[in-house]
Amino acid sequence: MAEENVKNETTGLEPSQEKQQRPQIQVDDSEVSALYANFCRVTGTPEELIIDFGLNPHPMGVPSEPIAVDQRIVTNFFTAKRLLHALSMTIARHEAAFGTLEIDVQKRIKKQG
Repeated sequence: MAEENVKNETTGLEPSQEKQQRPQIQVDDSEVSALYANFCRVTGTPEELIIDFGLNPHPMGVPSEPIAVDQRIVTNFFTAKRLLHALSMTIARHEAAFGTLEIDVQKRIKKQG
């Protein structure tokens, strides 16, 4: 019974309150297509954020040919901020379980070598 009164660290709500305030959103992903990207570019306007994804065939150094952008997401800044929060929480959990993700390629190479 004590677990039922534990508040969620993210929302600050007890489980019973959280269930009342969070409607269940159903997602139909039966038509989804998955693509891999190792490149992303973020641009925008005062109203929208544009995120382009593509595959860089030469991820080390400066690419010698243009990177083909396969997917583009255009969203508003409110949705982008929610996405930022969700990604931050997910990466924090991953790093807590598996260690820090080094995004500097040169530092990763030095650690491996």
